[in-house]
Amino acid sequence: MRLSPRAASPVPEIMCSQCNGGCNNKEMGIRVPHPLGHGPSRFIPEEEILQVGNEDANMHSVLAEAFADLGRLDNITLIMVFHPQYLESFLKTQHYLLQMDGPLPACYQHYIGIMAAARHQCSYLVNLHVNDFIHSGGDQKWLDGLVNAPQKLRNLGELNKMLAHRPWLITKEHIEQLLKTGEHSWSLAELIHAVVLLAHYHSLASFTFGCGINPEIHNDGGHTFRPSSLGNYCICDITNGNHEGHHPTGSVTPSESSCEVEALMEKMKQLQESRPDEEATQEEMATRFEREKSESMLVIAADEDPSPARNVSRHFEDTSYGYKDFSRRGMHVPTFRVQDYCWEDHGYSLVNRLYPDVGQLLDEKFHIAYNLTYNTMAMHSDVDTSTLRRAIWNYVHCMFGIRYDDYDYGEINQLLDRSFKVYIKNVVCSPEKTTKRMYDSFWRQFKHSEKVHVNLLLMEARMQAELLYALRAITRYMT
Repeated sequence: MRLSPRAASPVPEIMCSQCNGGCNNKEMGIRVPHPLGHGPSRFIPEEEILQVGNEDANMHSVLAEAFADLGRLDNITLIMVFHPQYLESFLKTQHYLLQMDGPLPACYQHYIGIMAAARHQCSYLVNLHVNDFIHSGGDQKWLDGLVNAPQKLRNLGELNKMLAHRPWLITKEHIEQLLKTGEHSWSLAELIHAVVLLAHYHSLASFTFGCGINPEIHNDGGHTFRPSSLGNYCICDITNGNHEGHHPTGSVTPSESSCEVEALMEKMKQLQESRPDEEATQEEMATRFEREKSESMLVIAADEDPSPARNVSRHFEDTSYGYKDFSRRGMHVPTFRVQDYCWEDHGYSLVNRLYPDVGQLLDEKFHIAYNLTYNTMAMHSDVDTSTLRRAIWNYVHCMFGIRYDDYDYGEINQLLDRSFKVYIKNVVCSPEKTTKRMYDSFWRQFKHSEKVHVNLLLMEARMQAELLYALRAITRYMT
């Protein structure tokens, strides 16, 4: 079986004189598309990404199953191949959410994916689900805009925007409005399915922008019909992807970046070796959390505020609504204490009860992303990265006002420098503003696979944070 990274309906190969086919496309009146981007990512050189056909037997099985399931290997999958264990769990979860019988019909599932991705102007994910929505029998009128969708789905718009941008504002009253709206009411099981889908695609938009995912050649933004200026390459080589793109890489001074890695490793070692009697009191721990939460609001996201394209903005209402720090202008949002409501003891059981097996799949995915390690850092091996992974995860939750009583938030400032925090805040809170410059500016000596792992941590930490707020509101409504 030969796997193609393109969709089920790829652009057909076009032959020219260099491949014995005759390249008189202009004379024949054929407009030849060629890719705007090289490979699956704008940020990662194509030659550093696993080429389909070179994978091992175990990964071939995972990719073959994904291809058979979706009829394609999209660029997200081709980037996640860096981490096979996670990819397998991700694909299994996504398959269950979209392919298996659940509380919601297939067309609703894909339309909710469109609504969620559109909130972050993620045309890549919107386009994927537009195709899937049509193939699942969805009414194409809905694609003309949310105003044409059933009232039941339109009612989900308020929860969608809060979950995407300010989940701490969700209350049991918002849940009640969805569950008690007469003929347009949601059942609890349907709502859980919808909430998981919304959180899944909000966080997947973070991953998409964080890794600079390119659209496939057959999708909007993935190709151009302008004449190529790539030297000796013939147009059919470019069209069929049979060329080696040139990828400018950022200039990095090895000695300077090596010092950054060594300094980070030394800080990790010091934190791991700190003695129990040096631990701070609970009062000091709480103070450090509040300080870190306040400082996270001083980390400014990118100034650019790209206007959503019409083909994306029509899928959601209130286009001016976006991320705002939760304590601005005197607003005080109570800290969400994990000890009072956590995924393991509360969220997991609620999801599993109302949408069987999904809680287990999500739990596995969270744990794999959080615990994933190859015990390496840049050029070093046999490294315990647990403190660094925990700092990244807890920093994301801190930006959402979620606190772990047993964690010393002073560790975050020691392990995460400002450029890394700027990247994290953009990817998690305003992913559509993420730039290659941000991606290149942190961990300059680290491998791209390690930066992809960072994006997996950011995606899963964000998803869990959204779920915690939504599930807590549902629990309060139920009790």
